[in-house]
Amino acid sequence: MLFDIIPENFFSPLAAPGRLVYWDCICRLFAVTSKQLSFGVERDVLVDELTYYFDSSMAADIPGEDGEGQRSMGSRDKANFILRKLESCGWIYVDVDHSYVQRVSFRDYAIQVIRTLLAVSEERRTEYQGYIYTIYNLARAGDGHPGLGLLQIVENMDALITGLKSLNANIKRYIDDLTKHSTIAQILDALLNDYYSNVVDKAYHRLLTSDNVSKFRPEIVERLEANSRSERFLKQAAAEVAELWELSPEEAGEEVLSMIHSVIDAFRQMDDILEEINQKNARYQRAAIGRARFLLSSSEDIRGQLKDILIAMNERIQEKALNYDAVYELEETDRLIRIFSWEYLDIDSLYAPVEGKKEFVPQPMEISVPDLRLREEKRRQMEEKLSRVLSPGKIAAYVKEQLNGRERMLASELPLDQGDTFIRMIYIRLYGQRKDMDYRLEPGDVVEKDGFRFRDFTVIAKDKG
Repeated sequence: MLFDIIPENFFSPLAAPGRLVYWDCICRLFAVTSKQLSFGVERDVLVDELTYYFDSSMAADIPGEDGEGQRSMGSRDKANFILRKLESCGWIYVDVDHSYVQRVSFRDYAIQVIRTLLAVSEERRTEYQGYIYTIYNLARAGDGHPGLGLLQIVENMDALITGLKSLNANIKRYIDDLTKHSTIAQILDALLNDYYSNVVDKAYHRLLTSDNVSKFRPEIVERLEANSRSERFLKQAAAEVAELWELSPEEAGEEVLSMIHSVIDAFRQMDDILEEINQKNARYQRAAIGRARFLLSSSEDIRGQLKDILIAMNERIQEKALNYDAVYELEETDRLIRIFSWEYLDIDSLYAPVEGKKEFVPQPMEISVPDLRLREEKRRQMEEKLSRVLSPGKIAAYVKEQLNGRERMLASELPLDQGDTFIRMIYIRLYGQRKDMDYRLEPGDVVEKDGFRFRDFTVIAKDKG
């Protein structure tokens, strides 16, 4: 059980009113102890570190149990209070060495929790390349320690699958968050800055290129299948696993075979996860562009009027902080639709379907000659509409035209004040993640030009050689 290892009040400092102060102090203490040969540091050193923190202007007050801050305490008293609080909650423990000096150390479980929370707060992304390379090298390694190598393969495989599932869920979160953006600026910022910076550039793009599983999977699966048929490998691996896990040789042998086959099955089923990630990535991009197009469109036709109605209703929903299921609570909806009310029911209140009573007599069909001018006009309109579609080929040709023989250029160099150039820049950013395009992208800094604010990027022509 979790709380057989971790104290019940372990998380109370991070759930208290002064959780920000406690977290700052924990990070400072962890940074100091991490620089030592061990996690044990003299208590006075840590008190001096926290005293310096509370003397600085960055430190906030420590709220008490009644909600009032510990304003009457000095900085050193606050430092000692924090250490006592962390000790009582099981984050640290104090030991006295042979010189009667108090040394403070973090609990082993607290170290794991702090590292995880730091990774979350710093938004560290999974490095798939590290897991794949590790599995690849361990599978190719000799027979020195097959049992230990197999355990490392299973551990890295589990971390790889967990990372892919996390990426899959992360894209789903971005799709759900699209409904929260009500302006074009918010949508494009979420797509081009937040989504591309945190998902595409950091994870998805590498997953399709340098971290591509297909480059390493065939040899890994081949070597694992060969190991599953090797009596020497199975015997040595089972002996190591039996010693580590305190199992019988027979049970260890079954575990070794089970681990090998589980890794092979995971590699073979990985295509399903990658396909779902690809589909969600495409769906997010389509949803973002479609929502931006919807907000950009303005006309007096039925679609334009419906758009204006929906935008106005959304603004009212956001203003009143209503749930989208409670649209009927808006007074404006009463004026949009009016239902005719009838005071009493009679035969005229009910709908009477029309029943045909006449005998059907087929009529001769007249041969109509098509209007060639009307047909040509329809064809011209269709060709004009298709010519405006920005396909990957047209975007590639546009990029080549703008590069004009150069090796690279900034997106901000495009003439954004002309026509639909900004829309073309969005498609350059979207299609730039494809492997079959003649250019690649490098992200840059946020810039403002011609009334647009966006994260700039460099367009680099690929070497044909």
